Amino acid sequence: MASVSKQPVQSGVSGRTWHRAVFFLGILTLAGVETHIGRYHIVHGVELGVAEGQTTMLLGRNGAGKTTTVLTIMGYLKPRPGHIRYRDRDIAALAPYQVARLGFGFVPQDRGIFPSLTVRENLTVFARGGGQGADRRRWTLERIFDLFPNLRARERNLGFQLSGGEQQMLSIARALMLNPSLLLLDEPSEGLAPMIVQEIIEVLKTLKGEGLAILLVEQNLRTALAVADRHHVMNKGEICFTGSSAELEGNDLVLRNYLSV
Repeated sequence: MASVSKQPVQSGVSGRTWHRAVFFLGILTLAGVETHIGRYHIVHGVELGVAEGQTTMLLGRNGAGKTTTVLTIMGYLKPRPGHIRYRDRDIAALAPYQVARLGFGFVPQDRGIFPSLTVRENLTVFARGGGQGADRRRWTLERIFDLFPNLRARERNLGFQLSGGEQQMLSIARALMLNPSLLLLDEPSEGLAPMIVQEIIEVLKTLKGEGLAILLVEQNLRTALAVADRHHVMNKGEICFTGSSAELEGNDLVLRNYLSV
């Protein structure tokens, strides 16, 4: 049963106990993560987990601390204190390139594509074999172009010549070319037309169907409910709700107070 509290409660078990269970069973787990940027304390005791093959959503308004949490996972910021565990190891002290080498694919909020490289070059410069425990078919250019037909048509275009939606697709495709075991996406629907958002939703559903573990950061509730298995709602740097899509849809207090629905 989901609850609105600093520590989520599920089936009568304390939130801390539940998260500790996920800590050992999930592909990714955060436990007691605190993050500071300069003198500002942004993330407060965040605990969440992503299971193998699961799509997990981190929802919240602008300024809730979602991007800071993802940057902490990826090693750009360091938790003080807190633990970030990937499979069987704590990765909190690793640099971003070391985190990526473990099998993380990261789609940043600013997309981060190379504007002076072609679509093909953006993809091939990042290509590599599967990450730890990869058990799905390897991502190749041909598979990428099958998933993103627009990129096939634009493969000789430079990054800056693409539309916003095409740049977002390229950013996701580039992360897939790392053949990750875990895909992290920060606000992939931000600023895009509804038709493009729907295309991205369909792509995420395809990846989910292939068993890829996904952590998706969003403030778009429609995207969240269409894709995710489990939701963590963040407010002022804290997780204030954890639950399924049905539990989230049925919780008017969370929708009204934390998601402005």
